[in-house]
Amino acid sequence: MISPKAEIDPKAKIGKNVTIYPFAYIEGDVVIGDDCVIYPYVSIMNGTRLGRGNVVYQNTVLGAVPQDFNYCGDASQLVIGDDNTFRENVVINRATFCSGKTEIGNRNSFMEGVHVSHDTKISDDCVFGYGTKIAGDCEIENAVIFSSNVIANAGVRVGRGSMVQGGCRLSRDVPPYIIASDNPVKYGGINATILTNHGVSQKVQDHIANAYRLVFHGQTSVFDAVRQVREQVPDGFEIRHIIEFIDATKLGLISKMW
Repeated sequence: MISPKAEIDPKAKIGKNVTIYPFAYIEGDVVIGDDCVIYPYVSIMNGTRLGRGNVVYQNTVLGAVPQDFNYCGDASQLVIGDDNTFRENVVINRATFCSGKTEIGNRNSFMEGVHVSHDTKISDDCVFGYGTKIAGDCEIENAVIFSSNVIANAGVRVGRGSMVQGGCRLSRDVPPYIIASDNPVKYGGINATILTNHGVSQKVQDHIANAYRLVFHGQTSVFDAVRQVREQVPDGFEIRHIIEFIDATKLGLISKMW
């Protein structure tokens, strides 16, 4: 299952039933979990920790040195969960400092040409379309979909269940359960398809829509809009998550729909 033509440092830890094709390059401070598949010309660099069942396609680089002028050679890490797919030419940077980690959860799909920068945190069940670029220190929650050629600038947060349409450039946070579209990026309604697919009732979807009507269409500040959401929208997991996400924003939210 491991080609003799692959270059693997003897210090690397390789799990059971791992397939490694010819011309893959694996450095010593690497852990590869069971049932992974590593295609030709993949580079897995020091500090990378791969869970089970990951599939890594040609020319992908995992654990690349951070593209950050603050990087001074720290033995930092990239920690990846289970059952992720990395298509061709994907680049994932490890963290800038040894105290940090770039983290990727489970069951995510990275299409051709995606780049995820240092110290970014990605949760589970996300899809990153062709050519998407995620800058450093971003946070992507569960079940987020990025269409092709999305650019997320440093520190951006994207809430669970949101969809960012193709070509968007994000400099502010995208709250949960919505569609973000256009440039400058604007609120384009709730992501009803994802909510329905995840078993969220129509009643709760209406509550989410009402909450965002106050946030994005009201004539008040975001602070006052959140207060109105607390007072006027029935409580529930999704509403609490929206409030917590907005309360934690540092960059502010994307724009209103015009």
